[in-house]
Amino acid sequence: MDRNTGSPERISRREVIVAGAAAGLAAGLPPLVQAAAPAQPNIIWIMADDLGFADTGFTGLRDLRTPNIDRIAQQGLFLRQSYSNSAVCTSTRVGLITGRYQYRLEVGLHEPLAGAEPIGLAPSHPTLPSMLRKAGYRTALVGKWHMGEGEKFGPLLSGYDRFYGFMRGAADYFRHQPESLVDGVGSALIEGDQPAKDIGYLTDLLGQRAEREIAAAAKDRAPLFLSLHFNAPHWPWEGPEDKAVAESLKAVMHYDGGNLATYRKMLLSMDAAIGGVLKAIDRAGATRDTIVVFTSDNGGERFSDTWPFTGQKTELLEGGIRVPFFIRWPARIKAGSRSEQVNISMDWVPTLLAAAGAAPDAAYPSDGENLLDVITGKSASRPRRLFWRFKAAEQAAHRDGDWKYLKLGRRESLFNLAEDEHERANYATKEPARMAAMKQAWAAWNATMLPYPANSISASPNTPDRY
Repeated sequence: MDRNTGSPERISRREVIVAGAAAGLAAGLPPLVQAAAPAQPNIIWIMADDLGFADTGFTGLRDLRTPNIDRIAQQGLFLRQSYSNSAVCTSTRVGLITGRYQYRLEVGLHEPLAGAEPIGLAPSHPTLPSMLRKAGYRTALVGKWHMGEGEKFGPLLSGYDRFYGFMRGAADYFRHQPESLVDGVGSALIEGDQPAKDIGYLTDLLGQRAEREIAAAAKDRAPLFLSLHFNAPHWPWEGPEDKAVAESLKAVMHYDGGNLATYRKMLLSMDAAIGGVLKAIDRAGATRDTIVVFTSDNGGERFSDTWPFTGQKTELLEGGIRVPFFIRWPARIKAGSRSEQVNISMDWVPTLLAAAGAAPDAAYPSDGENLLDVITGKSASRPRRLFWRFKAAEQAAHRDGDWKYLKLGRRESLFNLAEDEHERANYATKEPARMAAMKQAWAAWNATMLPYPANSISASPNTPDRY
């Protein structure tokens, strides 16, 4: 029995394939008949929180290396033009788990969810983990959820068999036990649906639990979908040796805290935890047939580096929505590859489902595209049309090929990203027809999305000079 859901253990598709092949040999069938569908790959989705584009050694970190994160890039594919669905966490996570523009769902209109609001991702909505579970996968979330809490919402109601993490947008790295919480029960470390009493630095605990999930799936011979959603390097600004800082805090967001040295310690701790995960995959003998993704939920803030882009978290400038994205799959992806294919969080629902031999629910069509043939080298990159909006400062963005329409407050701009990723050369007056067409296309798309509620939260950018 599954310890979190109480449901009978499922026979994995991999076991069915092995059994079928054995039966074929016994029956003397020809090789063509014996060759069933390829085994489903394990999928390990590793996501940092508020990581800047240049906050990895591979993408430009200037004064230290992140060897384990970089290893994923070096042994796989670097998708340089990767976007998050939003410039903040809840919204991106809704797009990522559903494969749809988050503006189609009430929970996605909150940028982000704050506190114990009675809003969340409806359990009736198909998700990447729920659809992979139907396809025979063992599913687990280790880390941050942030899409609703209480009896009506949560990871165990939205496709995950197992959960070890926290429900809201932030948790203290040390004070996550029930008796020592800084910001209430939403920041508690949870196992299943009960408080966990594990002691230690949260990044280390999440990495260690991920290793255990990998080992357990290998023992059960079940394909694994593991979402490893670190809170690092999100505030509070606490490195592995900063327990005294944690004990002094009255709230997890401390504007008087942090510095570049602490931020780098948080990065290195996450990198070390990822190294443990990669070793666990190796120990399981599953490296060749495991998809490993590393990315971030949105752009960085405060101490992060978003170079060569302008902007940060809460902004639709490239720095707020361009994220590092590395994917390793030795069986299908050539090591050391690089692609300029434009992609966005919601693309990975149809893409990963296709890799697993499944497809999105037809009643909830994905707004993302299946990029499996692109990432495996079977087809060339293709142009994309993508849209964003952000309630704070009435922001809007539309990318069409190399061009981007951007509205920040009262300022509207048109940029050619192939020439100017830093978003400084404004073509609005030089290309008035293109500007008008892209603005009109954004308005037509926006009309198909839900309106923002009057009382919904949207985190305000703290750079008013740009607006």
